[in-house]
Amino acid sequence: MRLPVAAHTPLSLSRVLTAVGESLRRHPRRITGSLAVLLLGTGVTAFGVAPLAPDAADLPVRQVLEAIEPLAPQSAKAQTEALADFNFKLFRTEATRSSDTAASLLRRLNLDDAAADAFLRSDANAQLILAGQPGKNVTVEASERQQLLKLSMRWSTDDEQMFQRLVIERSAGSAGFTSRIETAPYIRSAQLASAAVQTTLFAAIDDARIPDGVGVQIAEIFSTDIDFRRALRKGDRFNVVYETLEADGETMRAGRVLSAEFVNGGKTFQAMWFQPPGQDAAGAPLKGGYYTLDGQSLRRSFLSSPVEFSRISSGFSMRFHPVLQTWRAHNGTDFAATTGTPARTIGDGVVEFAGVQNGFGNVVFVKHRNNMETVYAHLSKINVQVGQAVTQGQTIGLVGATGWATGPHLHFEVRINGVQQDPMTVAKQSDVVPVPAAALPQFRQLANGFRNQLQAAATIDQTRAE
Repeated sequence: MRLPVAAHTPLSLSRVLTAVGESLRRHPRRITGSLAVLLLGTGVTAFGVAPLAPDAADLPVRQVLEAIEPLAPQSAKAQTEALADFNFKLFRTEATRSSDTAASLLRRLNLDDAAADAFLRSDANAQLILAGQPGKNVTVEASERQQLLKLSMRWSTDDEQMFQRLVIERSAGSAGFTSRIETAPYIRSAQLASAAVQTTLFAAIDDARIPDGVGVQIAEIFSTDIDFRRALRKGDRFNVVYETLEADGETMRAGRVLSAEFVNGGKTFQAMWFQPPGQDAAGAPLKGGYYTLDGQSLRRSFLSSPVEFSRISSGFSMRFHPVLQTWRAHNGTDFAATTGTPARTIGDGVVEFAGVQNGFGNVVFVKHRNNMETVYAHLSKINVQVGQAVTQGQTIGLVGATGWATGPHLHFEVRINGVQQDPMTVAKQSDVVPVPAAALPQFRQLANGFRNQLQAAATIDQTRAE
């Protein structure tokens, strides 16, 4: 900074001080910084600086006045009352435990409400909370004084369209409660998932946190093309888009697989669900099924398995009979399954026999077209009668261990003209059910959407791997 001085005229002390004061007023920060550098550079350890800024008492003062309109008495009173009446509402969710009582559940929900405890113990609807299997999600709405205002719990039923909801509410203006059970429709949404197989299909399903029901459907969809018991390889992968059924924002169950892609041994298989519009000759909606994305049907006249995905304990071959203790031909397939597992017919037909027969125990014979017959043996329960018409996938009985059986399983046979055949071979050679020609435009439009969704699902596993 240059001080304003004349070139040839010596300056008086008063003129210098005036010039310095003017510079300080204009550039206070720059002057202060320069002084600090100067003093540090010269090694000064103690110094005093006279205050050069003007006294604060000498600074001008300006008063600003603004008019504020007061609130009307009625408005101020209404606001005051609203604030006085305002209460916080707290929301919490807990899962029930097998050791729970009404009191312990309320404590975990941070509620201190003796009236609510008494109601949960006495009300018939409220007792559903702790009845049956644990793990039910209970949501409560509580006051700021930790009093129960509302409780709700949801559960699924056999109806795939609706769920049930228990609602308990505090009665207005009293300490009492009311309860009711409501029925409401699910909200359906689509979930994308992807996984790679390291050991088994269901290990991959578990690692990817995909519901077991979705894994069963994947195995069913591709069962004719892929032998999931013997042909899976490490590194096989799959992408899937499936429905979830939600109740009040809580996922209750998995729905149908909408589309899926499985890479087995380097070969890619794709499928999508499609239900053609329209009705059949009887006036019933046309059956839906799975098709490849280029329009080839995966639905065949006969299923490859009479039970949902399970382990084959004895195949179509020679074996050592566990009861007779001799080697003999095993002209059927044994499917290991727990007692009570549904046994389903692999194709449309008519029940020819339903009852007890020798080593078969409880057994059902179903007659199909082209002199084909299927046998379902060792059942714990029979659900059909002789002469009854059955459709593909219909439950005809429950797996058991009746007759000559050492443990629960389903003995299954396919006979053509009285001769036993390998069920897998019969399923692969059975007719396919094509997409109706009139529905092809709608099918192709849906297929394009599913193709994009499967590509998006594939990125999930890639992202996880990275």
